Amino acid sequence: MSSSSVGAGSPITPGQPHLPPDQKRGLRHWLTDGLSERAGRHPGPGVVRPEKTHSWWRVMCLTGVDYFSTLGYQPAIAALAAGLLSPIATIVLVLVTLLGALPVYRRVARESFKGEGSIAMLEKLLPWWGGKLVVLVLLGFAATDFMITITLSAADASAHAIENPFAPDWLEGQNVLITLVLIAALAVVFLRGFKEAINIAVVLVAVFLVLNAVVVVVAIGHVAENTVVIDDWWSALTAQHGNPLLMVGIALIAFPKLALGLSGFETGVAVMPQIKGAPGDTPANPAARIRGARRLLMTAALIMSSFLITSSIVTTLLIPQKDFEAGGPANGRALAYLAHEYLGEGFGTVYDVSTIAILWFAGASAMAGLLNLVPRYLPRYGMAPHWAGLVRPLVLVFTAIAVVITLVFDANVDAQAGAYATGVLVLITSASVAVTLSARRKRQRAATIGFAVVSLVFLYTTVANIIERPDGVRIAGLFILGIIVVSIVSRVQRSFQLRATSVTFDATALDYVLTDADEFDSLQIIAHEPDAPAGTSEAELAAEYRQKVEDERRDSGIPLRKPVIFLEVVPTDSSDFEEDLVVQGQARHGFRVLTVRSGNTPNTIASVLLEMRELTGVVPDVYFEWTEGSPISNMFRYLVTGQGEVAPVTREVLRRAEPDRLHRPEVHVS
Repeated sequence: MSSSSVGAGSPITPGQPHLPPDQKRGLRHWLTDGLSERAGRHPGPGVVRPEKTHSWWRVMCLTGVDYFSTLGYQPAIAALAAGLLSPIATIVLVLVTLLGALPVYRRVARESFKGEGSIAMLEKLLPWWGGKLVVLVLLGFAATDFMITITLSAADASAHAIENPFAPDWLEGQNVLITLVLIAALAVVFLRGFKEAINIAVVLVAVFLVLNAVVVVVAIGHVAENTVVIDDWWSALTAQHGNPLLMVGIALIAFPKLALGLSGFETGVAVMPQIKGAPGDTPANPAARIRGARRLLMTAALIMSSFLITSSIVTTLLIPQKDFEAGGPANGRALAYLAHEYLGEGFGTVYDVSTIAILWFAGASAMAGLLNLVPRYLPRYGMAPHWAGLVRPLVLVFTAIAVVITLVFDANVDAQAGAYATGVLVLITSASVAVTLSARRKRQRAATIGFAVVSLVFLYTTVANIIERPDGVRIAGLFILGIIVVSIVSRVQRSFQLRATSVTFDATALDYVLTDADEFDSLQIIAHEPDAPAGTSEAELAAEYRQKVEDERRDSGIPLRKPVIFLEVVPTDSSDFEEDLVVQGQARHGFRVLTVRSGNTPNTIASVLLEMRELTGVVPDVYFEWTEGSPISNMFRYLVTGQGEVAPVTREVLRRAEPDRLHRPEVHVS
């Protein structure tokens, strides 16, 4: 565990490892170069401090590499899942998109405009450890979403490469190898640094959408010239499923299998900090940025809905159902099949190259999302080791996981679709619940009812998808288990480190500290627990302070000529790990009292004492009473509530933070 002290007037960075000079070279230095802040230059969810903001439509292209790229495989998966009912099931998907997901995320954009998304909304609505546990579970599903985006997109890109008529024969059957090469190339890009992402995204999205529009328009033309395909489709459909009402019912049942077509919404709100605002925007209300984000969500949803409906119609009418099956020429590449069939091998090859590029870049967006999501939550909770705030070690870890997933699923697009849909649906369901709770808290009855209905729809869709294809929840379960285990171990290991990201004294508190240091060359601090029961009179409180001073002077030998200052930690959310501490000074019953709000008592006291030393040059003495009860139970209490064995834990935190005894605040216990 690293050693650090609280410096005067500057923030503390407890998650930043200190490297001795002789270790700042070679592999270790290369791995630890580039803290998590640099991840803000990457595209994807969690971009916090962009170097440059952009018009909303350009940022839409950034989220579009994830959302729009699903056209590379969505029509084929829809045809495989719903068969001849694919157009009807796709219309259901579009209705849920426009009437459910879109309103939910437009509200998320308004209430979580810093790019934190719906997970942060739930974190605020569900405080303490319950909120942290919900976040950890959602992080597991988010990791599933992003990791499967990487592996599924690479697998589909390999399918487009292999099925191209100009591909060499030796590529046949090498889906796994090509997928692994694409994932390795993705890792190399992020290990070297990833810049100008939006410019690349704009070009890729523009080219890809234009090519898809050409394919769809040409295919519609062929349907118009040969309307018999519509009659054949309808005859087969009615023979297979009976009356139209039954078809709609079956389409509703099949809808969860198509839910991966909803993948772009969480990313859409996550990239909000990239959107250019207006001069009138304020940090508390960036109105122009919020409007831009809502335009982004609306435009992306309308574009995608148009392509989903038209592509499902033409692929169902013009491609035989057997060609969608595993090993078939349209499996995972329905629009590419039509591009080659009706526009020639040259245009089809251009379409394949465009699709491979945007699918690969969708993996890049997902990797960037992971690089921003993990450092945003886990280190702040104290639930990740120090290297979780570094880009390159995380890239290596995520790449290794992607390799394992690719090998387990044999680079099969269809096999990974269920896991992908599970991650997407859980995030959308959590967002729906978050906005429902938010509307209820604000007493907006109509909005509460509407969002509650949307939440039920997505809850049904999620449960149905999990029952039908449990791979997603299994993968998410492994991620959740891994995250929780790492979180517990890390929280215990980091329990004795300084947690304050900054320590600030108000004018009164600073005056108390500087006066004692200047006039008496001494800082005598008495730790006092503010635990007086409600209804305690002022006289009783004054007597308690007097008795505390008398006991400490008698038992600990504080000289009468040296004044004392009380230090009280008011308990807050103990599940928080990193905190900005504000020390306030006030006079109570003739005594000087410093109060600070924190979820952790001993680490906070240690941080305040070290800041006093830095401000005055005087090493403080702090006085405690022994805590009653079993040391073991008190230690568990400390890990959960931030209380417990305050005196020995404070000393241990100080010992690790300041190895020099002469400069370490002295702890006295009586």
